[in-house]
Amino acid sequence: MKHLWLFLKGIAMGAADVVPGVSGGTIAFITGIYTELLDSIKSINLNALQTLFKQGPKAAWQAINGTFLLVLGSGVLLALLSLAKVLHYLLLTQPELLWSFFFGLIIASSWHIGKEIRGWNLRKGMTLLAGIIIAAGISLASPSSLEPTPLVLFGAGSIAICAMILPGISGSFILLLMGLYEPVLSALKALDLGVMVLFAGGAGVGLLVFSRILSWCLHHYKDVMFSLLTGFMLGSLTKVWPWKETISTRINSKGEEVPFLQSNILPLEQPVDAIIVAAALMIVGAACVLILEKVAQSR
Repeated sequence: MKHLWLFLKGIAMGAADVVPGVSGGTIAFITGIYTELLDSIKSINLNALQTLFKQGPKAAWQAINGTFLLVLGSGVLLALLSLAKVLHYLLLTQPELLWSFFFGLIIASSWHIGKEIRGWNLRKGMTLLAGIIIAAGISLASPSSLEPTPLVLFGAGSIAICAMILPGISGSFILLLMGLYEPVLSALKALDLGVMVLFAGGAGVGLLVFSRILSWCLHHYKDVMFSLLTGFMLGSLTKVWPWKETISTRINSKGEEVPFLQSNILPLEQPVDAIIVAAALMIVGAACVLILEKVAQSR
């Protein structure tokens, strides 16, 4: 049951990582495995390699918390492969409803992380404000378009994975800014092993490096780090605001016309029933986080 619960957490993390604006790191934090995840990734180092040669595979596996990483990673991979098509379809056909759900999810997640901060002061408040400004700036930045060459895909994996394990910053949105979200998502849908291996290789390198930095910050400057992460999450709300006006479009790799630049607008001209449904989905999204939190605490 412990491994099944961990596997389900991995599925939730993978589902969050697929959607721009939502981070798998947020799910890891809410479900109480964030610190263990970072410490386990950090333990994959030369010491683990020495343990492998001196004490054997079993000792090395225990040193890197291998069972934890394998079970969680399997859930993440399953979600990425199975939900990519569904979420891609919803982003194209029901974007307002999908963004409404994740808007509520992020608000509740921000509250969850923010309440962990003890003794608010000027430094923590300024850090919170800095996080909001940085995340909002990234969210409002104009997307670019990079050619998905092998080197670019490897580098994109290194950058995106850093955001994916950082609560409040979405790796998928970083890919969207680089113009690589669709190629990577299409590769997942089509099981294009060439693209997937290049991207995964970059992600592995980025994960091993960045997890050490993030783990050190959380162990030494926990409250300040939480203030920054809460700011990141609040700032990212500008990206997942459900109602948008398309300023310009582009032609994707399939020859379809899709939005390129969008600005947030108030739903003044939307039907009342559509607004009610969107608000209900926001509440459902927030409730999912709160329920997840209660279940994690009870276990």
